Amino acid sequence: MPPITGSKDSGGSDSRFFTTQKKGEMHELRLELHSTDRNAKVDAVKKVIASMTVGKDVSMLFTDVLNCVQTGNIELKKLVYLYLINYAKSQPELTLLAVNTFVKDANDPNPLIRALAVRTMGCIRVDRITEYLCEPLSRALRDEDPYVRKTAAVCVAKLYDIAPNLVQERGFLEVLHDLISDSNPSVVANGVAALSEIAETSGRDVMKISASVLQKLLAALNECTEWGQVFILDSLAKYTPADGREAEGIIERVTPRLQHANSAVVMSAVKVILSYMEMMLGNSDAIRNLTRKLAPPLVTLLNSEPEIQYVALRNINLIVQKRPNILENEIKVFFCKYNDPIYVKMEKLEIIIKLVSERNVDQVLLELKEYATEVDVDFVRKSVSAIGRCAVKLERAAERCIGVLLELIQTKVNYVVQESVIVIKDIFRRYPNRYESIIATLCDNLDTLDEPMAKASMIWIIGEYAERIDNADELLDTFLETFEEEDPAVQLQLLTATVKCFLKNPEDTQDMVQKVLDMATEESDNPDLRDRGFIYWRLLSTDPEAAKMVVLGEKPVIEDDTFKLEPQLLNVLIGQIATLSSIYHKPPEAFVVRNHARGGAAGGGAVEAEEYEEADDEEEEYEDENDVAPADAAADGGAGVIDLLDMGGMAISDKGPADSGGAAIGSDLFGAAEPQFEPKARMSKVCSADKSGGIDIFSGFRQLNGVIKMEVEFHNISSPVPISNLAIQLNKNSFGLSPSSQQISCNPPVPPGGTGRCTVDLVVTSNMLVPAPAGQPATPQVQVAIKNMATGNVFYFAVNFTFEALFAQTGALDRTAFIDAWKSIDDKKELYGTVSDLPPSSTDVEQVQAKFNANNVFFIARRPVPNVEGQEVVYFSMRTVTGMEFLAELTFKKGVNACKVCLKTESVAYGVLAKVALENLLRS
Repeated sequence: MPPITGSKDSGGSDSRFFTTQKKGEMHELRLELHSTDRNAKVDAVKKVIASMTVGKDVSMLFTDVLNCVQTGNIELKKLVYLYLINYAKSQPELTLLAVNTFVKDANDPNPLIRALAVRTMGCIRVDRITEYLCEPLSRALRDEDPYVRKTAAVCVAKLYDIAPNLVQERGFLEVLHDLISDSNPSVVANGVAALSEIAETSGRDVMKISASVLQKLLAALNECTEWGQVFILDSLAKYTPADGREAEGIIERVTPRLQHANSAVVMSAVKVILSYMEMMLGNSDAIRNLTRKLAPPLVTLLNSEPEIQYVALRNINLIVQKRPNILENEIKVFFCKYNDPIYVKMEKLEIIIKLVSERNVDQVLLELKEYATEVDVDFVRKSVSAIGRCAVKLERAAERCIGVLLELIQTKVNYVVQESVIVIKDIFRRYPNRYESIIATLCDNLDTLDEPMAKASMIWIIGEYAERIDNADELLDTFLETFEEEDPAVQLQLLTATVKCFLKNPEDTQDMVQKVLDMATEESDNPDLRDRGFIYWRLLSTDPEAAKMVVLGEKPVIEDDTFKLEPQLLNVLIGQIATLSSIYHKPPEAFVVRNHARGGAAGGGAVEAEEYEEADDEEEEYEDENDVAPADAAADGGAGVIDLLDMGGMAISDKGPADSGGAAIGSDLFGAAEPQFEPKARMSKVCSADKSGGIDIFSGFRQLNGVIKMEVEFHNISSPVPISNLAIQLNKNSFGLSPSSQQISCNPPVPPGGTGRCTVDLVVTSNMLVPAPAGQPATPQVQVAIKNMATGNVFYFAVNFTFEALFAQTGALDRTAFIDAWKSIDDKKELYGTVSDLPPSSTDVEQVQAKFNANNVFFIARRPVPNVEGQEVVYFSMRTVTGMEFLAELTFKKGVNACKVCLKTESVAYGVLAKVALENLLRS
């Protein structure tokens, strides 16, 4: 039989459209788009879409492609609509020409075309299109065909994102509630999805599940698609049953989803069941039955691909913290396989430690000992650490764990020995004066220690048990030879251990302690080491007995930190199972910031910027960066678990007076005072009452008299006790900020229903600084933890730092230095922006100078632009307290309430923050 050859125009060879086009292709495409042959026209549009897909600009063919929309061919119509969605933003006026076609297609007899028209109108995010979308959308929501209705439901959520007021005015939310009662399960699922999206966007509960709605959701659960089931289950998880009986009834309907093939459905069902089990605390039999039912589906997830395994393991990590008895008999499932990826192995180890008990500890120790002989160094370290954590957790098994660790030390593998020393130190702290017989073995391996943590641990052991080690002073002396080169953690331990040794054996160690104190106080530039050295010196010289009580006093034993998430945070994360929160182990507000209101402002700014560009006669192109988030935009940003270790420090902020370059603008020859501007903190809501024990928290930053201040405002919404004493801590951040005092006192206390404001002075320390990742801008976010001392509640949030509060009073440059610095910075390190809609005070250069000077942005010079009437350029300099310099050029034009900003700096990672700081000052 002769071979069958495909036509050149057959649909199976669409890859040919992605081949490199020859010169003059746009002209040829334009001719083909106007072809009368339908196949040629379809091929031409496919070529246009292919070019668009690979990044070529084909916007010049907009009207030609748009003409193709008048067709009955659904394939061609889809392609044209796809093109329109992509270029509608850049060609909004021309997109309006397609409105009639959209409206006409929304009434087409074919439901596929009706749905396509509504979907496309929803995807075109142009304000003027939304005016025409409402009527077709209203009809589509009540369309006889379920495919059109389910498409329209999703379109409502998209419209809410663009114009929320329009959705409420036209009653679309009420129609979505009606769709939950729809006879088609897919329509119900999309209605639930749309309402959930709107609830997240608005921050309001628009779902409003009643008893009748609940039954309809449960009925649709059995019939809709798997992703529809996920949406419905997620909505059920947010519903609070009236009592335990209703919770039990819902769980009974949801339980069959645990056998679903889709892992997302399984995890969403687990989330619902775990949430509702809290309502059934009185029914122990039902909880026991549910516990048995939850284990098999969770175990089954571990037979999936590694990526799904990892997600499942991160969720299981939370589940076993909440209810360890669910998987207490399944610990073998979490034993690592030889071919598991390292990220899966690490997560399995965490869960093994959480599930280990006296019944299975022997089995676990055998497994961990095997892991400690693997080739992956990180995995081996984690395995050795796990053995130590088992000892800390299980007192009866501690001796067996130490036996395994001693066997591992005998292997003489460097990193195994070092990790073993670190965990044995923790075991000594957990069980003091019980296992000291192994110290001799540890001392034999002293020469193999070369890592700071291992050295610090060994030194702690020597100092703590100096009276039982015959040559403790000699062992410490070996470390003292390299004291100045050691890591700060090792130096601190050496100092303390030497003092302990002296207090226990003063005759033989007096010279050694004198030597250490001299090095710590006179030769070290580490403030922590220096301070500790002075404290010990004064204690020893004034009251040796007091020194013994302080240094050798009985210490509290350490606790098992396996269950390390706070109960309140754990409950939040259990409600977020099957989302990114459950993988990050952080609440959503810690890493998701919604700025919908800002989007509208940015759009308005862009229009103003265009008008300004038209008024400008200079032929320069400026990149509009109005879409950069201002420092106070993330009003709802929260934060999750914060590392409260390694915090605190000493201030290094410069407080020298500004030189004459900046001071000259405060007065004129006739003594007329310039406008006085005092920096004010831009306050934003950072934590809501439901997350902080009934207290709304607002925060902002400013600098006053050379001191960086964090303003915190407390609104006592429902806290039962007045807000009086609090403790504050900052996580490491891009600016090195930490509080000078961790105590906050509200004087007078803030009663229920009242409001109070406190100020926290901040200092900049190098050990609190987190450098920006290479090639990425520094994050403005500062994570904060506050503890209410009256209630014991700890709440976490994130607030965007006001970068101008970091500017030092020594940032003024003379003109020559400014010019040299400007020329030395590569033009590639310039940042441009246009700030529009400025207040009157920011279009007057003199007032801008005064405003900037109050914020340590110093005037350098101003000059008119040649041949351009009414336009002038003004130059400013800034320097942060950490030594970063920024140079700015601002261009003003008389009669135009906008300003161009050009900023140059070698500190590229902080350039955007500095530019945004100037823009915020101009807008203030």
